[in-house]
Amino acid sequence: MVFRYKKKLKIVNELINILDKGIRQMGNYDELLKELVNEENELQFTEFTNETALKIGLNLIEKAKDNNKRITINITRNGHQLFHYSFGGTTPENDQWIIRKNRVVNRFSKSSLHVGTLLLNANTTIEERHHIKSSEYAAIGGAFPIIIKNTGVIGTITVSGLPKNEDHDMVVAAIKEQLRL
Repeated sequence: MVFRYKKKLKIVNELINILDKGIRQMGNYDELLKELVNEENELQFTEFTNETALKIGLNLIEKAKDNNKRITINITRNGHQLFHYSFGGTTPENDQWIIRKNRVVNRFSKSSLHVGTLLLNANTTIEERHHIKSSEYAAIGGAFPIIIKNTGVIGTITVSGLPKNEDHDMVVAAIKEQLRL
């Protein structure tokens, strides 16, 4: 079973690299990077309680239901999982993607899409730039840092199951709603 998972993961990573190489040739990422930095500067909490996690998690469930999306949602603060939900049609593989995306946020204190876009803009990979395995770190959209103003990153809000930018956009929209922005 582990062999099949590793084989599938390798194929998925190869497809992502092929797609990203095609996207890279289409232009630079300056505007997207500015937008991602602005999101991280704007989407900051003064506090983040278990109740906050519950509200955001339930909001994500409702949005996914309304749009007929099959996703897995995870909200973690300081290594403590506060919220987790998987729709029917998701698999344990979604949980593995969440783990890998969260590692990126926790290591770099930026959204996983932000880190992935920085790498694409530099025409490199996470393995080449940071000497870490892409099988353990997924620098693609879907994990967003829980940032406390004047403190920093304390956790992650993550969605898996949609194309990378859609995962990211869904999390950002839920944070904006919670912050009433």
